Amino acid sequence: MRVLPWSASRGTGVGSLPGTDSRESARLIAGECSDFIHLHELPARGPGADMIGRTGGMLSAVSQEFSIETTPRGWRFVPNAGKDTRRAQSFLNEDLDALEDVTQGYEGPLKLQVAGPWTLAAVIELASGERALKDPSACRDVASALQEALRNQIDQVRRRVPKASIVVQVDEPALTQVLEGSIGTASGLSAYNAIDEQVASPILAGVMHAIADAGATAGIHCCAAQPPIDLLAGTGAAFLALDFLRALDQDQLGAAWESGIGLLAGTVPSVGQGVLSDTRASAPVRELASRLGLGDAQYLAQVVITPTCGMAGASPQWVRTAYESVRAAARVLRGDEEGDRDER
Repeated sequence: MRVLPWSASRGTGVGSLPGTDSRESARLIAGECSDFIHLHELPARGPGADMIGRTGGMLSAVSQEFSIETTPRGWRFVPNAGKDTRRAQSFLNEDLDALEDVTQGYEGPLKLQVAGPWTLAAVIELASGERALKDPSACRDVASALQEALRNQIDQVRRRVPKASIVVQVDEPALTQVLEGSIGTASGLSAYNAIDEQVASPILAGVMHAIADAGATAGIHCCAAQPPIDLLAGTGAAFLALDFLRALDQDQLGAAWESGIGLLAGTVPSVGQGVLSDTRASAPVRELASRLGLGDAQYLAQVVITPTCGMAGASPQWVRTAYESVRAAARVLRGDEEGDRDER
């Protein structure tokens, strides 16, 4: 059984939020997710505040050759840090300062998010204009730089919040496309070759091991329908973050769950309106646990309830509603109380 930094079902966020005020977002998270705080991402601030830009800024701190700049299609690696890289690093430092301010004395799990190696390779261009995904050597170099960047990031956060149990969520939204070979080339006339699972898995495992070696809890977030759960679970990840409102391979999920892996279960829509009942917010987990024969308290304790990804597009009112719902759903799974809020 894996040792998780939580002992009972809780609620937290995925990462991104609407708005541009870092301190306001940090205070919101500290208030609404008080027993499982996460670092916020505010992509509305512009390039560099997004998931790819933020991680690119972290890579550049390891080596200048992984600096980034914006292009009409997104991001490109460049040999020296310019204004785009510096802006990304500034946004991250601003967010870490805000996080530190609201976590004085905090002793619970604290989650950071970072783009994963395959998503970085699928999105960021090389000087040729092609994505790094085209070059196996570039993919390995990006993964190696990411490992070092994460060690640095974990050390920095540990200095800021010394009593927290650090959790690192490696976001891989493009992984399924990478495995399928459906990422388009620069010309738009073809797609990059599919990456074999036997190639993809060791790269991810290296990142998981680097996080664990730094004393943090490592997991992978893949929000695609039918994510490759067996592959993800085989990387050494301590937890998987999945969208429970999309199609999942129940056999693979059941095997991972039963093995003791933690689950960050996205059961609350990232965008919505009104009020979501506690029972409905917890239903995807409860119903699946019942079907799989994993309804005992020990298995439900492995689950953390989250919204689905994409909350940067939500209204401020819905963000509070969603956080209230994940907390309420977690209480239902713990058996603290029965959910009885009406939906309006």
